Amino acid sequence: MTLIKNISGFRGTIGGENGENLTPIDVVNSIAAFSLLIKENNPNLSDLSVMTGRDGRKSGESILNIVNSVFSSMGIDVIDCGISTTPTLCWGVLNNKSVAGLMITASHNPEEYNGLKFFNSDGEFLSREDVNKLIKYSNLDTFDFSSNDGLGKVTKYHDLIDDHIDAIVNLEILPLKDIKSLKLSVVADAINSGGSIAMPKLFEKLSINYEIINSEINGKFSHTPEPLKENLKELSKKIKESNADFGVAVDPDVDRLVFFDENGEILGEENTQVYCSDFVLSVSKGDTVSTLSSSNALKDVTMSYGCNYHSTPVGEMNVVKKMKEVNAVVGGEGGGGIIYPDLHYGRDALVGIALFLGLLVNKSIKVSNLRDNFPKYYMKKLKITLKDANLIDQVFEKLVSKYSDLSPNTEDGVRIDFNEGWVHMRKSNTEPIVRIFSESDTQIYADKIALDIEKEINDLVN
Repeated sequence: MTLIKNISGFRGTIGGENGENLTPIDVVNSIAAFSLLIKENNPNLSDLSVMTGRDGRKSGESILNIVNSVFSSMGIDVIDCGISTTPTLCWGVLNNKSVAGLMITASHNPEEYNGLKFFNSDGEFLSREDVNKLIKYSNLDTFDFSSNDGLGKVTKYHDLIDDHIDAIVNLEILPLKDIKSLKLSVVADAINSGGSIAMPKLFEKLSINYEIINSEINGKFSHTPEPLKENLKELSKKIKESNADFGVAVDPDVDRLVFFDENGEILGEENTQVYCSDFVLSVSKGDTVSTLSSSNALKDVTMSYGCNYHSTPVGEMNVVKKMKEVNAVVGGEGGGGIIYPDLHYGRDALVGIALFLGLLVNKSIKVSNLRDNFPKYYMKKLKITLKDANLIDQVFEKLVSKYSDLSPNTEDGVRIDFNEGWVHMRKSNTEPIVRIFSESDTQIYADKIALDIEKEINDLVN
């Protein structure tokens, strides 16, 4: 796989040729480039510190050692948090006043991948301008490494997850006594990564009885890590066997979240932000933000509270930017990401779990009955592997022209709204594919819209 560098970070498969995959030399160049950017953005600070962490992948430890060494060699101090979660690291950077953060993870990609997620001093993804500089700097031939006297020190800190969990349970919005009084039980799939550490700590603080599956952090994932129905059959089975009240699944870096009901039925990753946002809006009314690929259900819920909904191009950076502009009380992405700004501006599965428990207090019903309390939509998600990535812009232009009478949205790929639903097609930020999302009030229409567009794209590309 070609090494991908974009606003979501740098990501690739491990090993192979330099510049083509994620190799040790690519890691060195990337971190040296990030160090250069950090110094450029903090010219008046003599003491610079960066927080680092990793998910549970086999390659994570060796990459973390390289990352810490390069930061040190560039004269920057390192707070090494070891195995962590992306939201934990982001929260930590914001609250410990580090100048930046670096998380080693390939998120929901399979275990042969790894990557580097870069964060600024607010614990947020870098701006597009800084990402462009970072990519440019990472291609430099040489870097000015520090002399022996100027090396940064590396300090290990193992309590950041505890700190993060404490911050969540102390959020003013949470009805802690009521949550604890529910005496709920949960089965959670931690996908052999940071969630194995973080979720038990959260459940214990909230007096939730829990069982964690795929909890061993041994460098291997027990299944394909993207938290989708087809990858979570073991969790579904275990929920029913254990007579649990609900189930939870996260991805390896714990920024994506999906819920299951007591019957082992998945509630759908699109509903994560809908359920969590409903609870937030019930306590604190305000604007909400999500992406063009996210379900209309959040818009409907937001409007039911008399508040305004806003959509953005896909990407956490875009959602956060709009949330700040409109002072949104909650936001996220349809893939299972929830952003609660009173904690920090980043997708956070752990705070999502806590907000969901608040919803259960409000509704006082079984999890399986939640669907009847919310708008019902059905989605179809497809992807097309690109033979020639350069052709896709031409394909999009032709589709915009064909459907011009429907005024397609071209902020991020192409979104077309039909009478019976909508379809959104865009190039992935992390893989050489085109993603197609469709939604309607029936599964038949959602499938038809997506499959029709898929055929049109294939006919135009091939």
